[in-house]
Amino acid sequence: MIRLLLADDHTIMREGLKQLFVLVADIKVAGEATNGREVIDHLRQGDIDLLLLDMTMPGISGDDLIARIRAHHPDLPILVLSMHNEPQIARRALQAGASGYLTKDRDPETLIAAIRRVAAGGRFIDPLLAEQMAFESSGLVPQLTHHRLTDREFQVLRLLAQGVSVNDIAVHLAISNKTVSTHKARLMEKMGFASNAELVRYAITHHLVG
Repeated sequence: MIRLLLADDHTIMREGLKQLFVLVADIKVAGEATNGREVIDHLRQGDIDLLLLDMTMPGISGDDLIARIRAHHPDLPILVLSMHNEPQIARRALQAGASGYLTKDRDPETLIAAIRRVAAGGRFIDPLLAEQMAFESSGLVPQLTHHRLTDREFQVLRLLAQGVSVNDIAVHLAISNKTVSTHKARLMEKMGFASNAELVRYAITHHLVG
């Protein structure tokens, strides 16, 4: 039996997944979380075989959350189930320590197969994303400017593009306003942006907001 911690801040998504897993004999939802803090608290209690994790939740989330979990639970299989189908986001999740990455538009059978493989110690990458990542690594696809950003700068870029203020980003990432402003200044310089409008336009063009 695979005891699964289901982490997603959307109630409809969680309920739909729970209904799916009821039909699967070897998967049991042993806990639920709607933000990063709840994920960490649940994992402290143990009895979890796999974390099924949404990339974007309130508070600490994404690759920051994955890295923190990996530091304290190095052997826990983490399968990301995300709405984001951009190779760079998947790559960051895997580099942070995720065992697999799957997009939410895949069919239930693929999700079940991914859970079983990751729970057994294997890895799983959404086939379409794996193909895109292979092309990027081969040099056949030019590297985009935002690939040069640090993980934190990339997070700040995406939040700014969504219209989140510096103050709210500080609260969301649990860092100071000054630190957020520093990250913003550095990413603006690296990207060559002269205004927030240019930042938003770039993010939309490259599908960095969703």
